[in-house]
Amino acid sequence: MSKVTIIGTGSVGSTIAYTMAVCGIATEIVMIDVNQEKSLGEALDIRQGTPFCPPVSIYAGSYRDAKDSDIVVITSGIARKPGQSRLDLAQTNVNITKSIIPEIVKHAPDAIYIIVSNPVDILTYVFHKRSGLKPNQIIGSGTILDTARLRSRISEYYQINQLSVHAYVFGEHGDTSFVPWSIANIANIDIDHYQEFISDTTSGPFPVLDHGQIEKYIRESGGRIIERKGATFYAVAVSVCYICKCIFGGIDTTMTVSSMMHGEYGVDDVCLSVLNMVGRTGLTGRLSIPLTPEEEGLLRHSADSLKAVIKQLDI
Repeated sequence: MSKVTIIGTGSVGSTIAYTMAVCGIATEIVMIDVNQEKSLGEALDIRQGTPFCPPVSIYAGSYRDAKDSDIVVITSGIARKPGQSRLDLAQTNVNITKSIIPEIVKHAPDAIYIIVSNPVDILTYVFHKRSGLKPNQIIGSGTILDTARLRSRISEYYQINQLSVHAYVFGEHGDTSFVPWSIANIANIDIDHYQEFISDTTSGPFPVLDHGQIEKYIRESGGRIIERKGATFYAVAVSVCYICKCIFGGIDTTMTVSSMMHGEYGVDDVCLSVLNMVGRTGLTGRLSIPLTPEEEGLLRHSADSLKAVIKQLDI
């Protein structure tokens, strides 16, 4: 048995529930929203398709129904509007999160919490400061989506399966994120020299890998989608379901999720994304892989930017 509670049934929350049901990730899914009619409608819509899915019980409920949840996914909050940065949402969504924490933790104290609402790094920090949960229980979705966007873009450059691309986005899930290119590779070959080792003349020629252009693409992708369709929810839902799948799978998996830093790379008392290990008990470890001095500087800049916002907030 695997039970997941999803708080917030807007576009992101309901798409996570749908994806989870279709993929058979959980056997029981509880959907909670301040707008109970919305959660009832979303749960019913998904439930009526479950005869064609792996067995799952999905229903709308209250905080009380979250009892014995293995995972709680937090998606509640005000959505980002066109032209608005994630940090613009900060205080409003901090207040919403602060009101939710005591209610949900009371009923699901042993669950692993995945924070998805934006600004995700700040809300993950709020959970650390206000929930009383153990650090391993709190995971921010962080830059897992940014990393997926990065790998997708690189695979397009080189016409290679995304599974062969190993590259990450570190830092804030936002404007100060960056790619540590020094550790990026394709099939264990340094990414900037990969093209030199291709002997099959039917492949390529490939364009020059423009680091700046790729990072700009990653940072602007969310905003571009919001401008075109009003919201982003498919890719983030798949990303969150991947985290849940790894937790239920029980085998430690490395991924860029947001967690509290404790002096690694000279960064302390802030949540952002580096390479973490996620398994059955939530966060099971961190890989402090070597970065160049410039990359460490970029990570500290990202941390300082988040701390500057946190200082202005009522946490």
